Amino acid sequence: MFGCLVAGRLVQTAAQQVAEDKFVFDLPDYENINHVVVFMLGTIPFPEGMGGSVYFSYPDSNGVPVWQLLGFVTNGKPSAIFKISGLKSGEGSQHPFGAMNIVRTPSVAQIGISVELLDSLAQQTPVGSAAVSSVDSFTQFTQKMLDNFYNFASSFALSQAQMTPNPSEMFIPANVVLKWYENFQRRLAQNPLFWKT
Repeated sequence: MFGCLVAGRLVQTAAQQVAEDKFVFDLPDYENINHVVVFMLGTIPFPEGMGGSVYFSYPDSNGVPVWQLLGFVTNGKPSAIFKISGLKSGEGSQHPFGAMNIVRTPSVAQIGISVELLDSLAQQTPVGSAAVSSVDSFTQFTQKMLDNFYNFASSFALSQAQMTPNPSEMFIPANVVLKWYENFQRRLAQNPLFWKT
């Protein structure tokens, strides 16, 4: 029903079923994992009105499992990428895997999937640092470059009274730079690849 993917590793499709509605994938050497992808195989959909909450569990310094809610998968959202590298030092949250006797080894983390009502999923709050940015690196770079250019250009702003006439220099009014900056931001938000046309 589910699959789990970590970069540089084989895809896992044989989840360990620990209860009728709960599945677990082992993640050996979890200290070297940054992101994990959880997806539905497409062979068995969730029953109507159901989805799967996705949890990450790692052993704390005493070997006790710490579970953190990453997010969810549903028939309408059959896959998700989660950043787990920053979660290893966080605190646990409520989870449905507490009373289960799941076999663990010290350097192995786990991804747990709990099949639940969609209404229940909508009320859960995943740990914020697990979400992967939906903004690609190019858009992020462009935004930072725009901010940097605007701040740099604005640092040279002078009032008309402060200007010394120099026929060999051209001056661009600050409001023109601001208008360009706002226009570029708007167009980038509408279509990050607008500059290719």
